[in-house]
Amino acid sequence: MLLHSYLSSPFARKVRIALMLLNLADRVVTRKPDLNDPNDPVRQANPLNKVPVLVRDDGIPVLDSPVILEYLDHLAGGGIIFPREPEARFRAVTLEALCDGALDACLIIRDETIFRHEEFHYAASIEQQAGKVERALNAIEADPPGVSAMPDVGQITLACLLGYRDFRFDGSWRDKHPRLHAWHDAFAAAVPTFVTTAPRDE
Repeated sequence: MLLHSYLSSPFARKVRIALMLLNLADRVVTRKPDLNDPNDPVRQANPLNKVPVLVRDDGIPVLDSPVILEYLDHLAGGGIIFPREPEARFRAVTLEALCDGALDACLIIRDETIFRHEEFHYAASIEQQAGKVERALNAIEADPPGVSAMPDVGQITLACLLGYRDFRFDGSWRDKHPRLHAWHDAFAAAVPTFVTTAPRDE
């Protein structure tokens, strides 16, 4: 299989963690796409021109990260990072959705502040997106998930959200969220693949 991915992408990090946890990493070749190149094959795999995209052995693309994780869980036999018990599954995928939404907000903030000159920054938009992230972190701080050596998709996504806040936002979440701070460190200790997939610029 072929994974279009960036090492800096928190959504791609979710996939890389899942591949290692599910012992599927040796079945995937990873390539770095050029999203600015109209001829890059990533656009054929994903008309939205976003990563990650997993192209299956039969050439069928799978997108985006929640669906890729579910497909990988299926390949590994099912019920591993997606709980089989309905209530546990709904909790996991709800946490995944909340953290994915917060990550989307983080990327919007980054695009606004990186790709626009400071005088053109839309402060109201930045504030709105920052509020989404803060409310999500506050909600999870009130009731953090558990930590296990085989995490579910919610835990994986939460770890990637916190890791991305460290990577791009100077870890500014830690002081206000001590329970999440402790959770993050416990997760890193319990899940070695989280450390080995740390994001970096390429």
